[in-house]
Amino acid sequence: MVFGHNTNLKLGSVTFHIQTEDRGEAHALIDTTVYHHGRVLHRRTNSYFDLLPLNEDREQALRLRLDEQHRTVIEEIRSGVLQLTVPQGPPAPKAEGNSVPADAPQEPRNLLLELTNANSWLSGKRAKLQVLVREQDGAPVSAAQVKVEFEGSEGGVTHLGQTNSQGLTLIEFELPRITSPEAVMVIWAESQNSKGHLRFSLRAKPRMVTR
Repeated sequence: MVFGHNTNLKLGSVTFHIQTEDRGEAHALIDTTVYHHGRVLHRRTNSYFDLLPLNEDREQALRLRLDEQHRTVIEEIRSGVLQLTVPQGPPAPKAEGNSVPADAPQEPRNLLLELTNANSWLSGKRAKLQVLVREQDGAPVSAAQVKVEFEGSEGGVTHLGQTNSQGLTLIEFELPRITSPEAVMVIWAESQNSKGHLRFSLRAKPRMVTR
C-alpha cells in the first residue's frame, strides 16, 4: 500500500496546503499539488516507471521517493526557492448598512483532511481510521459528516463517522477484498457549505504460494 502526504504550511498570514500522492502503477506518477483556499498554485509530477514492477524493496524505494518530493516542495516554499503567487479574490459585495443579507449564498470552502494514523490504520484486515477535519486556517471542524468508500474492491460499502469538537472521528471496519491493482480508498468530509476529500492508493499484495 502506498500513501500520500498532506501538510499545512503557514508563512506569515498565508497558509498553503501541500498534497503529495502516488497515482498508481498504471500512471506511475508521484504528484504534488500546492493549494491556497482550494486554488492550485503549483503542481509537480515525477515518474517512477523505473521502479516497475513493484515488489517489497521497490515499494519501499517509492515511499522514500514520495517522502522526498513532498519534503522538497515544502522546503522550497519555505526558503523562497519556489515563488508562489497568491491570487487575490474579488472583494465581497457589501449590502446596504455594511451588513450581509441572511439569505446571501455562501462561497463553497475546501476542508482539509488528515489521516492522523496513516502508518498504523490497518491491522490485519481490520481498518481503524483516525480522521482529522479542519478549515483552511487550521481550525477544527466539529459535526462534519465523514464517509469512507473504496474503488476497486468488493462490496461497495460506505462507512460513516462524525467529527467531535476537536475535529476528530474514528471509523472502524473490516477492509474489503481488493480486486484491482488501482484500488483507491477515498475519505470524504462535508460540513454545511464545505467539502473535502483524501485519496489513498491501495495495492493488493501478491499471495505467497507454499508447497
